[in-house]
Amino acid sequence: MNWPAAQHAFKAYLLLERSMSPHTIDAYLNDVGKFVQWLELEGRQISPLAVKPDDLTRFILWANNLGLEATTQSRLISGLRAFYKFLLVEDMLDDDPTELLESPRMRRKIPEVLSVHEIQAMLDVVDLSDPQGQRNRAILEVLYACGLRVSELVNLKLTQLFLDASFLKVLGKNNKERLVPIGAEAVKFLKIYLENVRALQDNIKKEAENTVFLNRRGGKMSRVMVFLIVKEMAEKAGVRKNISPHTFRHSFATHLVEGGADLKAVQDMLGHESITTTEIYTHLDTEYLKETIYLYHPRLKMSA
Repeated sequence: MNWPAAQHAFKAYLLLERSMSPHTIDAYLNDVGKFVQWLELEGRQISPLAVKPDDLTRFILWANNLGLEATTQSRLISGLRAFYKFLLVEDMLDDDPTELLESPRMRRKIPEVLSVHEIQAMLDVVDLSDPQGQRNRAILEVLYACGLRVSELVNLKLTQLFLDASFLKVLGKNNKERLVPIGAEAVKFLKIYLENVRALQDNIKKEAENTVFLNRRGGKMSRVMVFLIVKEMAEKAGVRKNISPHTFRHSFATHLVEGGADLKAVQDMLGHESITTTEIYTHLDTEYLKETIYLYHPRLKMSA
């Protein structure tokens, strides 16, 4: 039995035998689908009946490393357990590979994930009457719209902006370049900053002439400064979570994946080298990435 046939039979089972709602059925199928996508990314061509406990454990570890919330990981496990319970009930399997499956112990605490409402609240409290506020709004918009690391943000160059094409070229870890789509709202506020603030700044240091985000002294911003900006906006917005700029990156990934985005597109945009081979950063289907952003990024849904 191949995956499409198994998923089709699983859907029929949930509908006819379990009488589940369409929403619940879609959620279970989505969870199984994520595992199938991961197998494809790993280059594993195995049938549903050949999956071993170690395959499932590695998949959940991958989801953890991607930065998904514990609740999302638990939901993935629930969907997979329901799928393999179905295979057992139908006498297609003798042993359940999900029997000992547990959420991985996180070796480091992953920053909390912000809700869409919390992110919007932080954006709304930025004072746009102040030039530095226009810069800070652009920073928050780009962090959330593109899922950038803070180091990638502060090192972002003017020559890496392709705003008419709705893309940034980002230099990530180990000097790996990747293309990241940027939505209309982020482009809007980035252009406001570039045209109304940065273009009028007359004290730009020579080494920062190509840097996008500048401090008051005309130099490149530090990561600590971005951290303080995020903290300040969270406090003003009444967000009590312990967050950092990296929280926006985790929120970006979690909101896309939970919204149904394809895993390959998300990891392309995040630049997660450990997930697949380095070839993932070449020959990117840019239209495919842009479509993923516009379909699944909650901020673009709100502005549509």
